[in-house]
Amino acid sequence: MITRLRQMFSRGQSSRQTLRFSRPLILFQSDDWGRVGVRDREGWNELLANGLNLGEQPYDHYSLETCDDLQALSVTLKKHRDSAGRHPCLGMNFVTANVDFPRAVEVESEQIPLRPLTEGLPEPWQHPGLLDAYQQGVRDGLFFPALHGLTHFCSAAVARELRVDGERRRLLHTLWRAGTPYIYWRMPWIGYEYWDPHQPSDRRFLPFAEQCLAIQCAAEIFRTLFGSTPLSACAPGYRANQDTKRAWFDVGVRVVQGGPGEKREPSLDTSGMLLAFRNVEMEPATGACGLENIVKQANDCLAQGLPAIVSVHSINFHSTLHDFRTPTLALLDAFLAAMEKQWPDLLYVHDGDLWQAVNRGSIARESGEIKIAVTTVG
Repeated sequence: MITRLRQMFSRGQSSRQTLRFSRPLILFQSDDWGRVGVRDREGWNELLANGLNLGEQPYDHYSLETCDDLQALSVTLKKHRDSAGRHPCLGMNFVTANVDFPRAVEVESEQIPLRPLTEGLPEPWQHPGLLDAYQQGVRDGLFFPALHGLTHFCSAAVARELRVDGERRRLLHTLWRAGTPYIYWRMPWIGYEYWDPHQPSDRRFLPFAEQCLAIQCAAEIFRTLFGSTPLSACAPGYRANQDTKRAWFDVGVRVVQGGPGEKREPSLDTSGMLLAFRNVEMEPATGACGLENIVKQANDCLAQGLPAIVSVHSINFHSTLHDFRTPTLALLDAFLAAMEKQWPDLLYVHDGDLWQAVNRGSIARESGEIKIAVTTVG
């Protein structure tokens, strides 16, 4: 099927052609897994003692998922099945390394010391069993790992501030001594991994070679952690350009995730990469998020033959500093029940399934192949 679609796109129709699917599909895309934030209540109090007035915004409470958080999420997902008997699956976009805090506050270097997830969390973090919990969820078909990045922040932007003995450097060291890499809303000058906000507007994306190096390193950690090449990727802050996509393609990525603000429909680019844009927002941790509105967003997509691609960031499942998890799981449970009732032929899929549907007109299930017709509109 993808050969026929590529032929159609190569005739100059790609900029306006979008994809439609013959079955109602729901998938979830979730960012920031594996990325540490404020360590715990002790770390919170340490930051308060150093002059940070925490609690002003939800992301002050961003910490890290725990084994208990993942277990509670798994229990909710296991309560539900689609028309083919499969549970919902959460697409998890992983940040594959964290700042190595003890080295970062001691070492003067052009590069920020990092600790890959495969070696565990940086000191003084302690989340025993967390990596095993990720992997178990993948084996159970409840989690689908995807690539977010090596870091979330722009290393070039942060390194530049570290070379200057100023307020920003002091803030970074205060945070790092407490085991916290950054709190983005308080310091947007750190940028996003492939995007440096301090450069002129036409040079904010890092050069191709620098993006390539970061993506290759992140993909290698990902392969070690999950035993597979990342098929899907989402850039930190949704900041990606053609160089980013080229670098992703070289490491095996074939599905590019786009943010909900872009309001675009799924399509193939000229290289055959599937562009999948989030069109349903379930973010109760950071704003008002009613069930009726979420169901309407999803129904509007499914009625048009579009997959309902739900954005739900990892903070929504955290419970260490604030219990975001309980209301999120209640909302997720109600949403899944409503969709199953309204769409009896519903299929829960992940990015890999979506790629399969476009690639060969079907997705694999234990009971056999499920045919899905994919057509172009435009």
